[in-house]
Amino acid sequence: MSIENPSREEMGKILKKANRVAVVGLSNNPERTSYMISEAMQKAGYEIIPVNPGIDEVLGVKAVPSLKEIKGHVDIVNIFRKSEYLPELAKEFLEMDADVFWAQLGVENEEAYNLLKENGKIVIMDRCIKVEHALTK
Repeated sequence: MSIENPSREEMGKILKKANRVAVVGLSNNPERTSYMISEAMQKAGYEIIPVNPGIDEVLGVKAVPSLKEIKGHVDIVNIFRKSEYLPELAKEFLEMDADVFWAQLGVENEEAYNLLKENGKIVIMDRCIKVEHALTK
């Protein structure tokens, strides 16, 4: 794999600047990692947009079935899906107004990475947004 993430310092700048975070695969089950991390990010002041066709709402926010349904600008698309879904998500990401494609810890895909980089996007893979946020304080 030839995936190269921004430096820790750059990730910190991205998180300081960000406000709206769309979370793909956000579960409404409080036991799931996606829920715990999104809840922590919401408490830290981020606007969380749940993206999951299987749920109505989570963390007090109405869920949308796909990235295409999000209105307006999104700073970070944070992904809690298996690596094989990343190429399809990368294509959707390129059709929306968003800055950073962020795949959670253990999630990476070279095809998606290359597609996004070729289109000049910021890509972070195999990193936990909550861990990186904690390091930026």
